[in-house]
Parts: sequence; C-alpha cells; structure tokens
Amino acid sequence: MSRHGIPIGRLFGISIDLDYSWFFIVALLTWMLAASYYPVQFPGWTDSAYWGIGFATALLLFVSVLVHELAHSLVAKRYGIPVPRITLFLFGGVSQIATEPPSASSEFWIAIAGPVTSLAIGALCWEIEPAFAGQELMYALLEYLALMNLILALFNLIPGFPLDGGRVLRAAVWKATHNYHRATVAAGISGRFFGFLLIFLGIWQAVTGDIVGGIWIVVIGWFLESAAGSQLQQESIKSMLGDHKVADAMQRDFPHIAGDISLHELVEHYLVQSNAHAVVLTAPDGTVGVVTLSAVSSISREMWPYTMASQVMTPLRAADTTRPDAILWSALEKMGRGGVNQLPVVDNGGIVGMLSREDILHYLSVQQHFQGWKTISGNAH
Repeated sequence: MSRHGIPIGRLFGISIDLDYSWFFIVALLTWMLAASYYPVQFPGWTDSAYWGIGFATALLLFVSVLVHELAHSLVAKRYGIPVPRITLFLFGGVSQIATEPPSASSEFWIAIAGPVTSLAIGALCWEIEPAFAGQELMYALLEYLALMNLILALFNLIPGFPLDGGRVLRAAVWKATHNYHRATVAAGISGRFFGFLLIFLGIWQAVTGDIVGGIWIVVIGWFLESAAGSQLQQESIKSMLGDHKVADAMQRDFPHIAGDISLHELVEHYLVQSNAHAVVLTAPDGTVGVVTLSAVSSISREMWPYTMASQVMTPLRAADTTRPDAILWSALEKMGRGGVNQLPVVDNGGIVGMLSREDILHYLSVQQHFQGWKTISGNAH
C-alpha cells in the first residue's frame, strides 16, 4: 500500500484510494448483514442470497459514502481549492482538501454538501423502493440504503469536528466573530464533547446487554474525540507559528555531497556524524536531489556497500519542496500531505536549506521559552 492507500481510480481528477481498514469493515458489515440483519427482517431466503445481498449492500453503502465525499470535493474545487484524493477507510471516507476554505460561506457550502447529498440518495432509494415490491432482494437493499443514508446524513450533522456538522458550526462561529481560530477551537471542543458523550452511551449500551453495538459506539466516540483533540492541537500549533516563515526555522548548514558514494559511506560519514535526516546529493550526471533516511532504510543493510546513493536519490524536480518565504504552517501541512519528515528549501533554483518537523518543534520551543522570559521580565519591571 502507498502512504495514502491503495489507488483504485480517478473521478473528476481526484484519486480514489482504499485504506486497508476498508477491507475489514466491508467484511464485517457483510457478515453482520448476512448473519443477523437480513435473516431477521426477511426470513426464508437461501444462505447464498443472504451473503450475496449482504456483500452487495456493503459495497453500495460505500459507494454512497464515496458520492458523499465527492460532493464535498467538487464544491471545494468550485471554490478553487485542490482536492488530490479521497480515501475510504474504517469509519467511512475522507476528502483530502488541500487548504482551508477562504471564507465562512465557502466553509459552510463545502461542509453541507455531503449531508445534503446523503439525504438525496436516501430519498431516491425511498422513492423507488415501492417499484420493487415484488422483488424482495432489491426491495430489501433499497430499504437498507435509504435508512443508512439518512443515518449518515444525520450523524454527520452532529456539530463537532471532524464531522460535517462541526464544519457548519465553525462556519457559523467564523461568520459571527470574524475569527477563524476561535471558530475552529469552538468546533473542536464541541467535537470532543460529543465524542465523550458517544463513549458514555456506548458503555451504557454494552452494560445493558448490547455488547457488540455498545463497543462499536465506543469506538466511534473514541475516533471522534481523538480527531477533535488532534484538530485542537493542530490549531494551537498553527496559532503559535503565526506568520513566521520557513527561513526562521530551516537548517542552513546541511550535508551537501558532490559526486556519488555508496549508501554505506553516506550513513557512516554523513548521516551518523551530522545527525541529519537527509542529505543533498549532486549525482555524477549533474542531477541534484535529496537522499532521506527512509530511502536508505528501504534498502537492506547488506546491500549498502553495493548501492550508490544516486540510486535512491529523489531528484529535486520530483521532490516536495518549500520556499524560505513560505509560512511555516503551510510547510508543515505539506509534510503531512506528502507523508515526509523534511522538505528541501529552494530559492532561485537551488537548495538553500532543509526544514524538518524537528526543526519546527525546536523553533516553537525556543519561541515559547523566550515569550515566557519576556513575560517574566516585563512583570519584574
């Protein structure tokens, strides 16, 4: 699997990926539908019919989730926001919207598009369901999809991050206060509240007899609380970074190697001694690129003496990079989207520095230290 998931295709220029957890939830949902839901609601079918309709229902439910996420993504693209991919996973799906919405109104329309689409799918299934009254399998499938899309829409309207309702709440607070940070914190706190509420309800349901259903609600609540907590943490870091630039935190003294050497030499003489996470390499053909720790680690240690560094180098033209005048937070977001721990800092076609997550954390700790020192100093006066 790639760092983003298993790519299965593209729609409207957006990559559609499957996380490994998607296979688990489809298998689990198929089993639950075939072994309990459909036999209770529609007795008398054959085992093959139950398992066939269970599997078809699970797949179509995730098609509904995909359409829900596409609605978010297409509205985001309408506002000029790139959406590189949608990933389907254990808890449904997520659209990777590259940047934050430019305004409260765009945030609202991007967020509300998903629940409205799910409601529309549910209504469509409900409307055409009577036409298949004589075909019990199709009737049962449409009935379930109508119900689940309604639940999907209503659940996503819970006003807390990371759900759509949390983004609607953020849009409302943002519109009222004209303060994006305050709106994000409000939505994050609300998300944690509803996460803890679901955990409590799940425990109560498990104690009163529905152990499987209760555990599932606890897991959803835990996911919601954790995601909301992560959002609050990100917003705190973003606030501390403020308008500081990449040039403020980047390493200007970094290993830059001319020529080609083996991975063994690279590790022994540069990565270990300098404690660097990456080195800049100029290959014999003049190509400039970056060799990272992760790239070296992908080669077995026995092959290091026989593998040239240029063989695992990522050319600069193909690497994720940033600029010295870029905002630090945007560089950190780019690292997260690309699944990398450092970025070459490029200016006028050349590498002028390296920026890692550790550099940003160190810069933050120094800023906090001196802010505290200035506060104490100011109080002393």
